[in-house]
Amino acid sequence: MPSIKNLFRGIGMNNSVIEFNWVGSQENFVDKIDISNFSYVSLGRFGGNSKAGQYKNEDACLIWLDPFKTWEFTVIMDAHNTALSAELVLQQLERGKKDIQALIILPIDQAFREIESTLLSLFQEEQFLEDCRKVQGETACLIVLRKDKYIWWFSVGDCISMIFHEELAKLGQYEINQRQFYEWIGQVNTFNQAIPCYSSGIRELRKSVNRIFLTTDGLIECPNEPFSSGKKISSIMNFKEIDAGLTMLLQTVKDNHVRDSTTVICWDVNITQEVTEPSDA
Repeated sequence: MPSIKNLFRGIGMNNSVIEFNWVGSQENFVDKIDISNFSYVSLGRFGGNSKAGQYKNEDACLIWLDPFKTWEFTVIMDAHNTALSAELVLQQLERGKKDIQALIILPIDQAFREIESTLLSLFQEEQFLEDCRKVQGETACLIVLRKDKYIWWFSVGDCISMIFHEELAKLGQYEINQRQFYEWIGQVNTFNQAIPCYSSGIRELRKSVNRIFLTTDGLIECPNEPFSSGKKISSIMNFKEIDAGLTMLLQTVKDNHVRDSTTVICWDVNITQEVTEPSDA
C-alpha cells in the first residue's frame, strides 16, 4: 500500500480552490461535537458515545470548492473494520485532483459528461485495486458535484445526500440518491467485479435557496430514530441556520446515546436562473 504520511494536509488553497480532507483515524471526535466552516460550506462531526462502546471513528470526508460559489466537489465516506479503505480512497482522489478540478471548470455539459468516466478510471486503476486488496475493511463512498443549477452524484454504498427546498418538501421529496447496501470500496470492492456496482445521476436544483446535505448513516440509525427520514432532518435544517441546525442534529444523536459516528457536510446554493416548470403552471 502506498505511503499516506503526507495525505492529510488539512485546509489549503490551490489556485483559489479551498481544499480540505479528514479521516476519523486522525481525530476521532468521540464524545465531542465539532462544527467547522470552509468558506460557505459547513462540516459537522460527532464520533459517537464512548459510554455506548465507541472508541474509534471510521468516517472521512473531502471538500473542494470555489470560494466564488460556482461549484463544490464533496465526498463523504463511512468505512468499517478499519479506516484504511477511506484513507486509500482519499489518497486516490488526491492523485486525480488535477484532472478532476480541470474537468470541473469546463462547460457544464462537458464536465458532467466526463466526470463519471474520470472517477471510474481512478477507481479501476490496477494499482489502486491492488492496494485495496491489501487493506483491512471497506468503505461506502458518496461523491457530490454541484455546478451551476445542477447536481451530479456518484454513490457506492449507503451514505446519504438530500436537498431541502420548500417546493420539494411539499411533495415529500428530500433524497438525492438511494442508499444501497452491500456495495463498498476496499478489501471487498465493487470495482473488482466484472461489472462494478454503483449509482449516479444528475438533478436540477430549484429556484431560490437549495440546502444540500450529505451524511453518514450514524444520523439516521440512531437509537429512538430521531432522524430516520428526510422529513425529520428537514424539520431542523429548514428552519435554522446551517451551523445551528447541525449542532442540534449532532447534540440530539449524542443525547440518544448513538454509538456510530456521524459526519455531515451542508451548504446553501441560491439559484437565480429559470428552472423546469410544468407546461400548465
